[in-house]
Amino acid sequence: MFFDFFNHTDINKGVEEWKNTENAILLDVRTKEEYNDYHIDGSLNIPLDHLDTVNQSITDRNAPIFVHCLSGARSAGAARYLKTQGYNNVKNIGGINAFKGEVV
Repeated sequence: MFFDFFNHTDINKGVEEWKNTENAILLDVRTKEEYNDYHIDGSLNIPLDHLDTVNQSITDRNAPIFVHCLSGARSAGAARYLKTQGYNNVKNIGGINAFKGEVV
């Protein structure tokens, strides 16, 4: 897990991959307030401090899940947590602060 720190994540590539992956979920783990300020259209918001409720929204443990937050730190922790909960296809794509696309 220590080496995850050195993996470069690119939210722009991650969002493109999400768009091109069937049945994929774009999971935003920022707070509700941050999400309401702006977010990527089509994303699902489950704040990191409510991630223990993820099984209520994402029932398919094999669904491709692309996780992001503001900078990439919270999403890294969220991705690790999801994997411990049996989600098999989870990818941390970093922080929305580096996103070059449109937000709503």
